[in-house]
Amino acid sequence: MLDWHRRLVRRHWTYPHRRPGRPRLANETVELICRLARENPRWGYLRIVGELKKLGVAVSKTSVAAVLRRQGFRPAPRRAGPSWSQFLQAQAQLVLATDFFTVDSVLLRRYYVLFVIEVHSRVVHLLGVTANPDGPWATQVARNFVADLEEHRQGFRFLLRDRDTKFTADFDAVLASAGIKVVRTPVQAPVANAFAERWVRTAREDCLDQLFVMSRRQLESVLCRYVRHYNRARPHRGLQLAVPEPYSDPSSGGTVRRHDVLGGIVHEYDRAA
Repeated sequence: MLDWHRRLVRRHWTYPHRRPGRPRLANETVELICRLARENPRWGYLRIVGELKKLGVAVSKTSVAAVLRRQGFRPAPRRAGPSWSQFLQAQAQLVLATDFFTVDSVLLRRYYVLFVIEVHSRVVHLLGVTANPDGPWATQVARNFVADLEEHRQGFRFLLRDRDTKFTADFDAVLASAGIKVVRTPVQAPVANAFAERWVRTAREDCLDQLFVMSRRQLESVLCRYVRHYNRARPHRGLQLAVPEPYSDPSSGGTVRRHDVLGGIVHEYDRAA
């Protein structure tokens, strides 16, 4: 009979219901936490909390950790340091990459080609061609290359190479004498030396697959001419279709001329003055 009164009392004295625990963070704060973690992979939770405090956002370390965990970010020690691609992008002007590749002659003689490519400019240096590659040979051509760098005052800091046994401790020491640190790529990971690998593919498609190789001397001559073409006349997609070392300024006037390179295997074009 008095139920109506009890219901009235409950409605009058019931406080607004609130879920236990901390209130949810605003979406803007969550996005800001994720942005700081993404743009600064070496920052730990407390470092992010401190940066947020500077921006007038009060968040606890526990809340930051929970947000990053929900959003798929790994803890800071495992996020620390740039990725391989970030390292190359940041250091590109200071990085060289080197590798061997092979070419088989008509008589099935195998020749080994050693080259270096400048990661930032894509300029290629042909170091040598041999039928008998070994540590001493690689070390000697490295000495010649380092001497050339020092003559032209080019200051590189890193050289990427794979774990080929022809790259000996003496080879690394020659580079170290010029202030160049050798960085070895992971085992069976050619993509880690992608700039060198890509140049090999380009050289084969543009040049080597279009001719027969008779001797080491012929192969070296062909590659020297192709490298000159590649450096001075071939547009490169990685450079927004610019040329690594253009030997003439673009011109919109004059007759377009064609120059045959390597007997017409490769064509170059310019405008007559």
